[in-house]
Amino acid sequence: MTEIVLARLAEVLPPGRLVIDAQVLDSYSHDEAEWAPYGRPLAVVRARETSDVQAVVRVCLEHAVPLVTRGAGTGLSGGANAVDGCVILSTEKMTRIVEINSVERLAVVQPGVVNDDLRTAAAEHGLWYPPDPASAPWSTIGGNVATNAGGLCCVKYGVTRDYVLELEVINGLGEIVRLGRRTAKGVAGYDMAGLIVGSEGTLGVVTEVTVRLRDLQPPQRTVAGYFSSIVDAGNAVEAIGASGVIPSALELIDKHCLAAVDKWKNMGLSVDANVVLLGRTDAPGAAGEREAQVMLAAFEAAGATWAAASSDPEEAEALFAARRLAYPALERLGPVLTEDVCVPKAAVPEMLRRIEVAAVENDTLIANIAHAGDGNLHPLLITDVGDAAARDRAETAFRQIIADALDLGGTVTGEHGVGLLKRDGLYQELSTEALAMQRAVKQALDPHGILNPGKVL
Repeated sequence: MTEIVLARLAEVLPPGRLVIDAQVLDSYSHDEAEWAPYGRPLAVVRARETSDVQAVVRVCLEHAVPLVTRGAGTGLSGGANAVDGCVILSTEKMTRIVEINSVERLAVVQPGVVNDDLRTAAAEHGLWYPPDPASAPWSTIGGNVATNAGGLCCVKYGVTRDYVLELEVINGLGEIVRLGRRTAKGVAGYDMAGLIVGSEGTLGVVTEVTVRLRDLQPPQRTVAGYFSSIVDAGNAVEAIGASGVIPSALELIDKHCLAAVDKWKNMGLSVDANVVLLGRTDAPGAAGEREAQVMLAAFEAAGATWAAASSDPEEAEALFAARRLAYPALERLGPVLTEDVCVPKAAVPEMLRRIEVAAVENDTLIANIAHAGDGNLHPLLITDVGDAAARDRAETAFRQIIADALDLGGTVTGEHGVGLLKRDGLYQELSTEALAMQRAVKQALDPHGILNPGKVL
């Protein structure tokens, strides 16, 4: 069977698309979720055109071969991990920006376009693509669509689904379909494009994305606060939420993360604080000044040991750069198990307290970064390489944090996706009836079960 499938792929694909080299297969077999299991793929296909994708889907259908789609492989839930005998379909070479339309304020891109490259291209037209995951310099639009990625700006501007207008998709029958619309409004039928966003490659393979653009973001004011307690920082987040101010970013980063970034990049960022909160406002003029002062007052009232509106844009940008670098910096210390829970803003202080409890009870180092402004917390559980007992304790803490988030009215994943790491959490979060509805959708759109099997559900 293996030889037949490889021969068929070689027959239907242009030269250079099909890869079977063992070392290359290994490099494509998993994403960045180091603790998620993965199998051995049969082959990798580096698609360049929609026709390549359709050909691969049809061969996989013909021979009942699993198909796992991936972009840059920056995911953190195992959603792009190989299963034994699958074909890995990489969209990383599908990098064309097909159109940027200044009148309609939209862009049409292939799924392999890197997030920051789209933002740079849009800026040349005076436009802006807001979704900005911390991996924006490396992650692709296709991967962002697969997980409904958020980022630092999403507290005010929303997540990927809020910007996807139209998709070209290869469905589970090997058909090319267009979902959504380019118009500013449209309610014809079910929102199938919205359904594909966040489906992690289990309902179809995205081959083109049309996204909404906005005018360039105005200049921002930054407010920084140092806190001795992570709970105090959480109280500041709750107070800002209660104030009615919607910051353009509100990020939390603790001393473990700052120290790791400093050790790696020598940025001189170590501060005399256990936690740093970084708030931003892009409101113009006096309104922006007022919002900055509201955030500053909230920091101080919550017990900040130091707080100020930044007068040095370079210093402020360095702190936000540290926030983006926190995860790769911590990976250098040992295997990292990444959480992605999201809770109501009012529950942020209590959730942060419970994370501290989980760390102590399970003797596990937990570093904290967070899109604190919308309650999306990223506890990072770190263990030493090869320490099986520490890994067991960390996995117990991981499950405890999920249970606590659900207890507080939250969700198991805010932006990383379910993949493999959060499947048990999804079963805890959703009712039996809701799970049955999701399985029915999967069966309808992927009736032969070849699209990313074993993920999400």
